[in-house]
Amino acid sequence: MNRRSFLGTLTAASLTTVLDGSRAELAQAQDAAPKQDAKSNFQENATVILVHAAWADGSCWSNTILPLERNGLKVVCAPIPLTSLTNDVTALKQELGRTSGPVILVGHAYSGAVIAAVQGDYPIKALVYITALAPDEGETVAKIFYHEPPGPEAPKMVPDSNGLIWMPDDAFARALTAHASADQSRIAAALQRPLSVPCIQEPAPTPLWKSKPTWFLIAEDDRMISPKTQRFMAERMGAKIRSHHLDHTPMVSEPAPVVDIILEAARETLSV
Repeated sequence: MNRRSFLGTLTAASLTTVLDGSRAELAQAQDAAPKQDAKSNFQENATVILVHAAWADGSCWSNTILPLERNGLKVVCAPIPLTSLTNDVTALKQELGRTSGPVILVGHAYSGAVIAAVQGDYPIKALVYITALAPDEGETVAKIFYHEPPGPEAPKMVPDSNGLIWMPDDAFARALTAHASADQSRIAAALQRPLSVPCIQEPAPTPLWKSKPTWFLIAEDDRMISPKTQRFMAERMGAKIRSHHLDHTPMVSEPAPVVDIILEAARETLSV
């Protein structure tokens, strides 16, 4: 089913039901998170900037925001246009310009390339990769993505007449959000934003992971980015590796390991 026909089948009543269910799940997940005192040993204005990947927006991080804030961190979800690697890095730099304290950058999938391409005098203390792509200097996102073949559930995608790559709606539950609820997968499909071809064809600059402490969460059940590719990248960058049986979007389906690895990085690099 294509995106237009999928959206056309959703009545106002059914969409309201889906969203209400999502809000209830989100509230339950956030309430279940440890409610620690916001006072912490982190430096003043210590900030975590979360960067979304392709076929997503900042809402994909919803289940991680309050748990991080309850541990004393400021949290920002940086919007990127998904139009080219250069444009996406520029958008992230604009977000960095709004911060006034030390920063951890967190990338998921495609945005792993974005967080590592930032150049300039910014107070970036660490990088955290959530099953993210990490091209080396001169590599493209497309090249590193195919270091090992993706899972058989990963869809075959081609750009449309506008040079945009869309994820088939039924591929969300099959490949991206395999561990999430059916409602979460439907919402993710409805919210998707396309990826422009230059994002995956532009060679990466010297990556920031060569000079900054780095953490990598390997999703062993990822059906998009092969776990073997993830481990290759993590070992190549010398990252501190944490591995769990997670799908491609653990911040949606199983956020606890995502929160844990970000907090680990924060305690090692943002503490007073």
